[in-house]
Amino acid sequence: MSEELRADRFRVETAAPRGFRQAFVREGVGGVPLLLVHGWPETKRIWWRNIGVLAAAGFEVIVPDLRGFGDSEVGPDGFHDVPSHARDLYALVHDVLGHERVVAVGGDLGGPVIQDLSLRYPGFVDRMVLFNSPLPYDRELMAGLRTRSPREAMDYYIRQGTDADGLAAELATPEVRQRYIATFYTSRFWAHPGAFTQEAVEFMTEPFADGAKLRASFGAYEASFRESARSEPSAMAAPNPTRTLILFGPSDHVIYPDFDLMAARVFPEHAGPFLLRDCGHFVQWEAAHALNSAVIAWCGDLLAGRRQ
Repeated sequence: MSEELRADRFRVETAAPRGFRQAFVREGVGGVPLLLVHGWPETKRIWWRNIGVLAAAGFEVIVPDLRGFGDSEVGPDGFHDVPSHARDLYALVHDVLGHERVVAVGGDLGGPVIQDLSLRYPGFVDRMVLFNSPLPYDRELMAGLRTRSPREAMDYYIRQGTDADGLAAELATPEVRQRYIATFYTSRFWAHPGAFTQEAVEFMTEPFADGAKLRASFGAYEASFRESARSEPSAMAAPNPTRTLILFGPSDHVIYPDFDLMAARVFPEHAGPFLLRDCGHFVQWEAAHALNSAVIAWCGDLLAGRRQ
């Protein structure tokens, strides 16, 4: 097994500020606080190509498993929606680790989570790096843009959001669950073709063998369809004044075709959008060097200030 595919490559810590055990990696303690938030179907492992480089650059890199994912427990209140994740991360980073401000990076589900975090706790998120993520829809702001994901790519979204129990029952064994998740890294063409080796797919899907956690991970989708699945209203909105660097992997076959242009309208204080050649949905893995370089450049002033 290659070094980058070792589950124990980084030391895992735990904390429980919100009534459940949340697992996270923290490297480069004392550097500029940098929060890396995974999406679905991901865990903290999707950041394995970023953590070491960014810690060496001067960041305190904080990489949690969201509630119900990876090594974290499911939420004790039964909610697994965006506001729950945002409140969890504020409690972890602010209350447990003691940071007053943080740079936040995210894509997929991690994108709404950091957007919610930036508006729910004004001033806490100093700036963001956002890629291939759901966005708040504003008809006027986004007039004339291609704002709908391809219809053929959305069957999973509807099933997970409206029949989560039925789907979970069908995914009855660890092997079946992992095969289901593997399609999102391969045959569904979220990633650029060939971006994940078979060994990498197995590494990314292994945490989803747990049936209870896979079922919990559908919670964000259920919250899109049912009010009862929402712990509270999301704070995500447009426009969002947070300074934001926008990246886009255009080989993605699930996100909005005009994600980059849409994001530029949501975040008036933005840099980019920058398109990443031969890159799809999983930017932090597929274009790790580009993402790492972009984060370091975007936060150059913060890094320089910490070194003084």
